[in-house]
Amino acid sequence: MMSSGDPTPTAAEPPEAAIHNPANILTLLRLVLVPVFVVLVVWSEFDESLLQALACAVFVIASLTDFVDGWVARRFGYVTKLGKVADPIADKALTGAALVLFSLYGLLPWWATGVILVREWGITLLRLWVIRYGVIAASRGGKLKTALQTLAIVLYLCPLPGWMDTIAEWVMWAAVAVTVITGVDYVRQAVRLRDTPREPARAGAAVREGDLGA
Repeated sequence: MMSSGDPTPTAAEPPEAAIHNPANILTLLRLVLVPVFVVLVVWSEFDESLLQALACAVFVIASLTDFVDGWVARRFGYVTKLGKVADPIADKALTGAALVLFSLYGLLPWWATGVILVREWGITLLRLWVIRYGVIAASRGGKLKTALQTLAIVLYLCPLPGWMDTIAEWVMWAAVAVTVITGVDYVRQAVRLRDTPREPARAGAAVREGDLGA
C-alpha cells in the first residue's frame, strides 16, 4: 500500500521514435540546403540573375521544412533527441547564413546581423540551460519574429523592382525590433522559471522539435 509520503505515480514516457523518421529527414534536408544556398548566393553576387532566384527558392524550400518538420514530429510522435538538437541548429544556420551574406555584400549593417545572431543563439542556449526547471514555450512574439525574419530575407533575396527595396528594409527593421523585444521577454521568463521553486521538469517529456526555435 502506498504511503502518503510516496511520490504520485506518473505515466510512463512514450518510447522515443526511430531516428530515421520524416521529421528528422526534413530537418537534415534543411541542414544540407544551407551550403547549397550559400553557394548560389555567392555565385549570383546579388546581380538579379537566375542564380539569385534559385537561391531565393532554396531558402523558401528550406524555411518550409522548418514549419513542416515540427508539425510532423508533434502530429505523429516522431520526437527524438536528434531532432531536439538538430532542429534549432538548422534554423539558426539557415537564417544566420543569409544575414551574414547580406552584411558581406553591404545590404545589411553588421550590427543588425550581430544583434539577431546573438539573440538567436543566446536564447537557444538559455532555454537549454533552464530546461531542467521547465520549458519556455514558443510565444506568439517568437513566432512573429520568425515570420518577419523569413519574409525580410525572402524580400532581400528576390530580384524585385527597386521600389520594393524600401519595403524589404522596413520588414527587416521590424524583424530586428521584434527579435530584441522577444529576446528580452525570454530572458525574463527564464529568470522567473529559474527562481520558481518546483520539481525539475523531465526534459524529454516536455520538449518537442520547434519548441527551441522561436
